[in-house]
Amino acid sequence: MTEWEKGQAGYLYDANYDPEIIRIREKCADLCWEYNLCKPSDTVKQKELLHKIIGKIKGNIIVTAPFYCDYGINVSIGDNFYSNHNLTILDGGKVTFGDNVFIAPNCVFSTAGHPIDAEQRNKGLEIALPITVGDNVWFGTQVSVLPGVTIGSNVVIGAGSVVNRDIPDGVVAVGNPCRVIRKITEEDKNKYPIYKESLS
Repeated sequence: MTEWEKGQAGYLYDANYDPEIIRIREKCADLCWEYNLCKPSDTVKQKELLHKIIGKIKGNIIVTAPFYCDYGINVSIGDNFYSNHNLTILDGGKVTFGDNVFIAPNCVFSTAGHPIDAEQRNKGLEIALPITVGDNVWFGTQVSVLPGVTIGSNVVIGAGSVVNRDIPDGVVAVGNPCRVIRKITEEDKNKYPIYKESLS
């Protein structure tokens, strides 16, 4: 079993010194570097590069530079995806985003974990546990999603949260560690004023 195969199967693997893994990561880093140097108005080039970086793209997506990921091939993105500046995805394991996911600036999705045992850690060993995000999810700024987390659909994750456990459907969750604070209800449609043209 190769080191990459070990990682995908959920075992400790050599993420730091294995030549195959280094090659894949360097290729992705070069593509991200090229993407981040694109003129913001050059959406054609951006789209072309995103399709080279990301393993699977379902529909229309917008990723605001700068953007960083480790391998790209482990990332799957649904339709109508938007991320603001400084999205970082450490995709040693699978990272799956549903449709209509909005991500504020400076968010991190990390499947990578390091051993508590110093000897294993010093050998460059890591673990990679998948992250799954449902549909219609909004992440506030400075959110970190940690290895092995599943976030349901119709969820808001508040700014500054550290998500280290699963979050169910239809809730607002916030904090470090991130906790559910309430359900999302029909009353939330009335939270903000909506401008209506006068009929007179």
